[in-house]
Amino acid sequence: MDDNILNFLPLNPATLHILLALAGEDMHGYGIMQEVERQSIGHYKLGPGTLYDNLQKLLDQGLIVERSRTGGTESRRRYYRLTAIGRKVLAADLDRLETLVRESRLKVRTPRRA
Repeated sequence: MDDNILNFLPLNPATLHILLALAGEDMHGYGIMQEVERQSIGHYKLGPGTLYDNLQKLLDQGLIVERSRTGGTESRRRYYRLTAIGRKVLAADLDRLETLVRESRLKVRTPRRA
């Protein structure tokens, strides 16, 4: 795994949404899909293929880890958690996006001179 955070940026939309969904708590796949839809107010929906392809990529990169819950009906579900590097990558991409939005707003509010 490459610990240089900049090598992971910019995140693609699916990856950004998955990491953001996992920032609050460990979640299983369906829970991630629901959280992404909730956080985006229904504007972004992940299908199972996109979700699980991206989860595997994130596991391979070391940005998330897989956990299984023990006991009850939850024991068959696989839960995912952000790693420390995953949290740093997410924070770096959110900083990048905040800068982009701030700069864009300045340009929109400041008219060009002819």
